[in-house]
Amino acid sequence: MNASNRIALVTGAGTGIGRAAALALGELGFTVVLTGRRREPLDAVAAELGAKSHVVTADVADAESVAALFETVAARFGRLDVLFNNAGGWSKASPIEDIPLSDWQHVVNVNLTGVFLCTQAAIRLMKAQDPKGGRIINNGSISAHAPRPLTAPYTATKHAISGLTKQVALEGRAHNIACGQIDIGNADTDMAVKMKTGILQANGQIMVEPTFDPAHAGRAVAYMAGLPLDANVLTMTIMATNAPFVGRG
Repeated sequence: MNASNRIALVTGAGTGIGRAAALALGELGFTVVLTGRRREPLDAVAAELGAKSHVVTADVADAESVAALFETVAARFGRLDVLFNNAGGWSKASPIEDIPLSDWQHVVNVNLTGVFLCTQAAIRLMKAQDPKGGRIINNGSISAHAPRPLTAPYTATKHAISGLTKQVALEGRAHNIACGQIDIGNADTDMAVKMKTGILQANGQIMVEPTFDPAHAGRAVAYMAGLPLDANVLTMTIMATNAPFVGRG
């Protein structure tokens, strides 16, 4: 099946990496389902994509909302070929011992439970469709490998995504479902604002960090999505070349 007949779903599609990935998937020929909690930015991305897009508002942390989202995809398109689990959130920087339980639960609900709910629904649809199979791509993070100071909820959930990616890749084999993860470091999105003005380092210093155009991350997602299902990128890291990740910092 060529890309022009394939359906991709992007969560958190209204801004940042989600927007970049949606546009890149559209350029590749996918019909892109854009989802997120806020309609206005989704509509803006849909206007850029044109006719081969469809907007559905949903909250990935809410099981009923996720079920309704996938029911809409199944009813309108009859299949799903690619899911990009991109939606994510973070909490205020804080020492572990001072993190409110509500902050912890919010990040876990969006970053981990949301990915789990969407993955469950996607697998059910991919197993039932004809031809069966598909691809799930999870947005991990450099934080899936190395934490930043004072970011325990975010770091814990992104490490968990790495385990979930491998589990889905393993279980998906029997159903022609591939699963991979892209770990993005310092894309120039809303999350990178502090990096450009100075952000806390492991050694206690405040340092400005380089960033890169999120369009490159979007094209990397599109590359992963465009592979035939007998090939899979299990993990990919794309980062600002001079970001302080490799080595001791």
